[in-house]
Amino acid sequence: MTRTKIGISIQGTSIYLDDRTVVLSEAIAKKWKVPANQTITLRFGSAKQDVKVVTAAISNSLRVNSALASKLGLHHGAQLCLHYRQSSSTLSIGPLIGVMISRVYTGSQDRPFGAITAFCKEMTEACEKFGALVCFFPPNEMRASAHSVTGYSYASGSWSKKTFPIPNVIYNRLTSRKYENMTNVQQFMKEVKSRYATDIFNEKYLNKTEVFEALHKDNTLHGYLPESYLFKNYQMLKSMSSRHPVLFLKPITGSLGKGIIRIRKETGEVYTCHFTNLGGVRKQSFPTLTSVFQSLSGKLKTQRYQLQQGLDLISADGRPVDFRALVQKGPLGQWAITSIVGRIAGSQHFVSNLARGGSLSTVKAALAKSSLSAQLRLSAFARLRKASLDIAKGIETQIPNHFGELGIDLAIDTNGKVWLLEVNSKPSKDDNTPLTNERKIRPSVKQLVQYARYLAKF
Repeated sequence: MTRTKIGISIQGTSIYLDDRTVVLSEAIAKKWKVPANQTITLRFGSAKQDVKVVTAAISNSLRVNSALASKLGLHHGAQLCLHYRQSSSTLSIGPLIGVMISRVYTGSQDRPFGAITAFCKEMTEACEKFGALVCFFPPNEMRASAHSVTGYSYASGSWSKKTFPIPNVIYNRLTSRKYENMTNVQQFMKEVKSRYATDIFNEKYLNKTEVFEALHKDNTLHGYLPESYLFKNYQMLKSMSSRHPVLFLKPITGSLGKGIIRIRKETGEVYTCHFTNLGGVRKQSFPTLTSVFQSLSGKLKTQRYQLQQGLDLISADGRPVDFRALVQKGPLGQWAITSIVGRIAGSQHFVSNLARGGSLSTVKAALAKSSLSAQLRLSAFARLRKASLDIAKGIETQIPNHFGELGIDLAIDTNGKVWLLEVNSKPSKDDNTPLTNERKIRPSVKQLVQYARYLAKF
């Protein structure tokens, strides 16, 4: 696609410039065949304004009046893509990308969005690089029948709050189901999609039952799926226990390894359960499977669990290892692997989440510490990559929602076989930080912006 990037220059009203007149570089006007001194439509996000274009010998710039800039939410120095469609006499600048965030700490100028402030700055930098403008807005700014949205943007070294048109593309970074399921949030998403054709990606949380049931519909993915069911009754526990010496119970909406229970059948009829909690892992033994079920019955009244086959996974220095693949869509709208990292469980844990004391490792280093043969280690990385892409495409095919990135947790057993553990539609912006201290725009953030630009057709 031919792409032109321009800088936005905001100037006061003059005899040449008012809120119905813009000044465009002669070279760009000529390249895109933009008619001079004629009324055309200027478009930014959902906003449309009839303007007259005046050309001038200025370099890669669009000059706009401050009143028009305020109406559109533009700031001086913004770098945007531009194209002109003769068929509709529309000069489009953008894209405008909106990011749904959970909360704003108005008292904190340096960290207004808490832990994800650094990511938001990084996304702003990526937007400048690729020609886009990004704004961030919390649930209380999402309203039904909205024609605009009040959000935050970063320019000239500080955050400011202003009004923007409805964005071309919205990326859902809400970090709890509570926010996502709010009535106003659901209505906002529904209406901007239907009224303004706004693309929203990562539009919902996935739960473990939904993922496994969806992927099970694709026969080509069965090899990656451990036996797994929504836990319903004692009979199911008994049946699974007869086939697998180790079982896991995972909260279907859980994250960060919280609330996972491991059930291991020991010699005789004794069962050992390990419960993860905020303080670490609690161990308890039970004389029968019936007594295990009885101890769980209280939890089942308040939480739904996925019952899953335990796997004999590779370990590093005696600690379980799994892998997190970040799979994203990019500039051409195709799934690609941005990163795969190894995650080694903490010394007192059987789950590898960083929040539970786990540590990051390169895939190569994690595999080198395992007992896999050299031949299996060589082929393991390629099999992890293939599984990641197969599963991402399976999610896209089987679940009728729009996802632009997925965190896919995989494991390798002692025979070298790759298994799916879970899929996360809100992968942490910290989990895949490169193992260097250089302050650069991460590939994962570049992919997000380039995918948004692809969706917006810029």
